[in-house]
Amino acid sequence: MRTRPANTPARPAMPLLFLTFLLVPVLEIYLLIEVGSLIGAVWTVAAVVGTAALGAALVRRQGLAALARFRAATEAGELPALTIMEGLVLLVAGALLLTPGFFTDLLGFVCLTPRLRQLLIRRWLVSRMVAPAGRSTDRGKTDVVEGEFRRLDD
Repeated sequence: MRTRPANTPARPAMPLLFLTFLLVPVLEIYLLIEVGSLIGAVWTVAAVVGTAALGAALVRRQGLAALARFRAATEAGELPALTIMEGLVLLVAGALLLTPGFFTDLLGFVCLTPRLRQLLIRRWLVSRMVAPAGRSTDRGKTDVVEGEFRRLDD
């Protein structure tokens, strides 16, 4: 029987990822059927294609602006970490907008809204990726282990 080390957190991501890949398509199919019954199949397909085209244009525009900010920051000798993360969120937004469906389009357009994107980056990504020295993002656990040692071969 394999045991995991005491300082290794449990992996709840796998069930969450499985549920996401299971529930999102079911939700998308449900929404497509409901919208199709309200406005018709042709208009539903037109709406899905239209949101994909609009989303691709917006992602391209905002992505080029983020690239210009990245270049300006690197030329000024600054670390463009926030711009890099913004580019990653824009990449996710593009993938969501090109995925057929209304729920993924909604999530994609949320990622394209500059204020919401910056809020997402600052509150969620930065708080989980950067921790002050001696502290951890893992509920009170730290990566610092204090102790004494001595060499046995002396």
